[in-house]
Amino acid sequence: MAKEKDFTEKSFDEMDENERLKFETATELGLADRLMKDGWKSLSASETGRIGGIMNKKMKNNER
Repeated sequence: MAKEKDFTEKSFDEMDENERLKFETATELGLADRLMKDGWKSLSASETGRIGGIMNKKMKNNER
């Protein structure tokens, strides 16, 4: 079974809708440089929680 590409190896076009939203949210928070350099593991739990909360708000607003 092939291993899925690591985030830092994917282009924006290869990301699914949720990955794009997550990356866009991280970019808005000024975390994109760290993500591209070290991946998601470089973020603290607080930072990833903040990303998740903002993503959740965006998804709820799009449902209406």
